[in-house]
Amino acid sequence: MNRGHTLLDDIHRELSSPGEKTHLVRGKYLYYHYGCDELDDRASGWGCGYRTLQSISSWVVHQQLKTQACSKGDNLNQSSVPSVPAIQEALVAMGDKPHTFIGSREWIGSFEVCLCLDYFHQVPCKILHVKSGTDLYQHLDQIISHFQMFGAPVMMGGDGDNSSKGILGVCEEPAALLVMDPHYCGNRPASRFVLQDDGWIKWWTLHKFMESSFYNLCFPQLVAPT
Repeated sequence: MNRGHTLLDDIHRELSSPGEKTHLVRGKYLYYHYGCDELDDRASGWGCGYRTLQSISSWVVHQQLKTQACSKGDNLNQSSVPSVPAIQEALVAMGDKPHTFIGSREWIGSFEVCLCLDYFHQVPCKILHVKSGTDLYQHLDQIISHFQMFGAPVMMGGDGDNSSKGILGVCEEPAALLVMDPHYCGNRPASRFVLQDDGWIKWWTLHKFMESSFYNLCFPQLVAPT
C-alpha cells in the first residue's frame, strides 16, 4: 500500500495542444512523483522509473476495474498500485535482479516496467528501441498508432537522457510528445494547473530529444475504450 498525500489525477487535462491532430491517453491515471509516498527517492535521481511505472500501473488498475464492471470502477486509489519496495521484490522474484536489489537505490528502465506490468497486472507490453532522439521522427506513426489503438500511457527511458518520462499523447504536426515528468518533489501540488505552468506536464517537440541518447519505449497492450 502506498502511503503519503493524496495524488492528483489526469494532470494533462485542459493543457493547450501544439497542433490540431493529437492523440491522447484515454482513461484515468494518478500522477506519481518523487517523495509522494514519504520515500526519499530523489537522491541521485534513482526513483523516476518507479514513479512512471506507478502512474502507468494506476491507469491499468482503473481500466481493469472498469472492464470487470466492478463497483469500485471509479474509485481509483493508491492502495491498488505497487509500492517501490513491492516493485523491487517482484523483480527479484522474477529473477531479473539479485537479492541485493531489494532496498537499493538502483534505477529501473522500460524493460523492468514491461516485466512489472505483466507481473502485477497480467498486461503484456511491446518495447520499441530508438537509436537516437533524431530517429523518433521515423517512429512517429508507431506512436500515433499505439494511442489510436490502445490509448495507454507509455514509459520512455534512455541512456544519455536517462530521466524516465511518461508519454501521455502525440501530436502529428508539429511532431511532439506529451511528456509527464515524475521529478516533481514536494507536497501535493495545489492543482494540475500548477504542474502545467511549471512544466511537469508539457509538450516536447521531437527536436528536444537528445541526438546522443537512445530511447526505449514501453507500450502497454491494454485497450482503453474510446
